[in-house]
Amino acid sequence: MVGALADWFAVTALFKRPLGLPIPHTAIIPTKKDQLGASLGSFVGENFLSGGVVRDRIHSLSIGGRLGAWLAEPEHADRVTAELSTALRGALTVLRDADVQAVVGEAITRRANAAEVGPGLGKMLEKVVADGGHRKVVDLICVRAHDWLVEHNDSVMDAVQGGAPGWTPRFVDKRVGERVYKELLRFLTEMRDMPGHPARGSIDTFLTDFAADLQTDSETRARVERLKSEILGRGEVQDVIASAWSSVRTMVIAAAEDERSELRLRARASLMALGARLATDGRLQAKLEGWVEDAAVYVVTTYRAEITSLISDTVAGWDADQTSKKIEAHIGRDLQFIRINGTVVGALAGLVIYSVSRAFGA
Repeated sequence: MVGALADWFAVTALFKRPLGLPIPHTAIIPTKKDQLGASLGSFVGENFLSGGVVRDRIHSLSIGGRLGAWLAEPEHADRVTAELSTALRGALTVLRDADVQAVVGEAITRRANAAEVGPGLGKMLEKVVADGGHRKVVDLICVRAHDWLVEHNDSVMDAVQGGAPGWTPRFVDKRVGERVYKELLRFLTEMRDMPGHPARGSIDTFLTDFAADLQTDSETRARVERLKSEILGRGEVQDVIASAWSSVRTMVIAAAEDERSELRLRARASLMALGARLATDGRLQAKLEGWVEDAAVYVVTTYRAEITSLISDTVAGWDADQTSKKIEAHIGRDLQFIRINGTVVGALAGLVIYSVSRAFGA
């Protein structure tokens, strides 16, 4: 009986006042709830959120090798690719077109203004001329100019006659117009049909000199920069730059949704290649694991107080009586066994005492 009463008192004192009496050091959980929460938070912070413990635990997991072997499997690479595609589509959908267009337009304009384009254009033009790449453009211009002149012969002659002095006879103006037209037609026909025409050589010389001036002549380069600024400042150009985002977004979303698109196929192949390398390359594994360890250690050491305060603040927000009742309800079966054990132990102790006293008393 004494053992049963003692265990009943001890168990009851954890959760409430025995018989409602204000006995000191009873109702431990309701009165010490906040201190218990703070102690639990400190215990977790010191023993589970220390830099050494976290680093050793992550190092023992061999994340690099496991991740590599996992990614090397085709079905896992497909799963990651699908998740990345979903995330990409979601991000592109959430972004506001106006904001992105403004950022893209400002970035392109700033970068274009910061870089001088003259020398680069000069080198490119120099290479094009050296390789003869401009000749097809000259051929096209000659053909189109010849065809236009043939089709609009009356307009050309009318333009020449209209520019003649008013005092000249009309038949003279007509003869002059016909002569000018024939000379223009002859010139364009010869230039179209003769690759070695002197005018073509003059064009080659002009382009070569212009390419050199773009690279070395300060005045030419300054003119190109002013022209570049004027072009970039036009509203039509800014609208084109800004509208490019809509086309890019549509293209990327379509590629992300299509399982057989080049984007997803390349992403899948890259993930599998990365996984195969991670699974076999010890240096890469060590580098990845070092990054993960450093990141985890930084998080737990920098935000340890915030993490442990989650425990203490949560416990502090609980109602004392309700907390005590919930804990008691969850471990009630074990509490009954404690009381039963106290009864059995008390009975055995009493039996031993009685037996000893009877033996010595006899």
